[in-house]
Amino acid sequence: IVVLDVSLDKNREGLIKVLEQGAEVFYSDHHFAGEIPQSDRLTTAINTATDVCTSILVSAHIGHQYKLWAITGAFGDNLDESAHKLAAGEFDEATLASVKDLGTYLNYNGYGASLDDLHFAPAELYKKVSRFPSPMDFIAEDAATFAALQNGYNDDMASAKSAKPVREPGDTAVYILPNEKWARRVSGVYSNGLARSAPDRGHAVLTNKADGTFLVSVRAPLNNKTGADELCRSFPTGGGRKAAAGINALPEDMLDTFMDRFASFYAQ
Repeated sequence: IVVLDVSLDKNREGLIKVLEQGAEVFYSDHHFAGEIPQSDRLTTAINTATDVCTSILVSAHIGHQYKLWAITGAFGDNLDESAHKLAAGEFDEATLASVKDLGTYLNYNGYGASLDDLHFAPAELYKKVSRFPSPMDFIAEDAATFAALQNGYNDDMASAKSAKPVREPGDTAVYILPNEKWARRVSGVYSNGLARSAPDRGHAVLTNKADGTFLVSVRAPLNNKTGADELCRSFPTGGGRKAAAGINALPEDMLDTFMDRFASFYAQ
């Protein structure tokens, strides 16, 4: 079993169960893990440092055989500096600009309340991209899929441009988006963009859900990439990593508590 980019802390019970059943597991992630089970059948590549993502960890594990794909993933996870460091002058700026766009679009396609919200089901998109040893090959040879992702991203981000902060306490800003497909799709990449536009500020993007709760995306200040996971874990259904975390279903009666705690967490 190969497990990528999901918190071991949130999936420990399932992991222990399959290990006890005799499965061999490779587990790679960069979110808060907590205590890692000890088993001869478990191999891990887990690192919660703020400058790595699962793409970088897996790339190192396999000897950087597909380095440009790892760079694509790093860009998608808003780790531009880490992506350029991994590139180490091997690729020209035009190539890096193209894979940065692709990484952003792939990350964007992963956000939604259900598969119906997405332009492509992740399993379907995986089959499309995994045929290509290089992301540049994918961009060139499956232009239709790339264009669909690009157009969807551009349309949804245009819808998000009208959003204004509902609260701006201290060095933070809180945005609330409507219960619409486009809003659910942009919650992650919109949060990343806000973080890059104001690197000394913490950002929270909340999206209304049909059940009355909020989907929450938190981005720590890029110049202080810490604490997002701790903040979100203090609420039910919360988790993530130090620089970026979220809450799957924040109850409406906890909204003010969240905003107050968020503001105090990044007060300078």
